Amino acid sequence: MKAQVNEIKAGLQHFHGSETVFQIPLLRTRYTNGLKYLAEAAECFWLITDTSAFAKTLMDKSYFVTIDFKRLPKDKQDYSGYEAEITYSDGNGNIFGKHGYWITDFPLDELRLFFVDNTLMLPSEY
Repeated sequence: MKAQVNEIKAGLQHFHGSETVFQIPLLRTRYTNGLKYLAEAAECFWLITDTSAFAKTLMDKSYFVTIDFKRLPKDKQDYSGYEAEITYSDGNGNIFGKHGYWITDFPLDELRLFFVDNTLMLPSEY
């Protein structure tokens, strides 16, 4: 059963730095304790896989990639056909790409992740 949104947000506050890193076997992308918690609490291993797969293609463009998940407002959902979108940028306004999701069961309305040195992490873990 999915953890409640407030419980997930509260849980994410506890991650600062990460001694342990995990790895997605096929992609060899590393991810932190905070991401492992998020994937399990929100049942969103797809988010780690999707974002790291695309972020890896950007490693030659930027050492540092910000990944922003955002659930679109209802009127924009109706217009675009997407329920949510993930934007990849350098954190300074230079957007590398966007991916739309027709439907998502991700419980949070927005989330920012960092991808640095082949490692996916929460901003508080950077």
